[in-house]
Amino acid sequence: MRTLLIALTFIHAMAVPCLAETFQERIGLCLTCHGENGQSDNVEVPSLGAEPAPFVLIQLYLFREKQRRVEPMTDAAKGLTDDDLRQFSDFMAKLPAPKPPQDSPDAARMERGRGLAQSYHCGFCHNPDFSGRDNVPRLAAQREDYLVKALREYKSNTRPGYDASMAEVTQPISDAEILDLAYFMARAQ
Repeated sequence: MRTLLIALTFIHAMAVPCLAETFQERIGLCLTCHGENGQSDNVEVPSLGAEPAPFVLIQLYLFREKQRRVEPMTDAAKGLTDDDLRQFSDFMAKLPAPKPPQDSPDAARMERGRGLAQSYHCGFCHNPDFSGRDNVPRLAAQREDYLVKALREYKSNTRPGYDASMAEVTQPISDAEILDLAYFMARAQ
């Protein structure tokens, strides 16, 4: 029922964008899917809390310009000004960082994921603690299902972006390794 209510709210907001005129009204639509506290509860929808503002800004720009297509986001970004994009990205960067799942992690998977993150040099761009920086996203405590989706899209080259490095980095990574990397990153603190 909650998912249906969220979906109907989002569809209504997209159908009548003029109703959300203030920043608070517009950001409320974002938080409906991405989580009021910066942590998404929705399958394959990323948590945006503590994401670097330049990264969010670039992603919003790509959605607005239809260079990256995820229909709810492409529709939501339509008509946003550059100032709107900056305001949204600055807001998201100030939300609290997401928290990892409360489960007891599988030690073997954590160790495999840690080893993979080291061997593929994930900490070089995303920082050793995977907090992200500048135009590089935060990976620590991101939704596991979203990380799997993003890594698979980079590997298959179906996720266009402003930098082809992730498509190149993910080529040698097997699907089993993607699962272990996502498991590890989702639980990294």
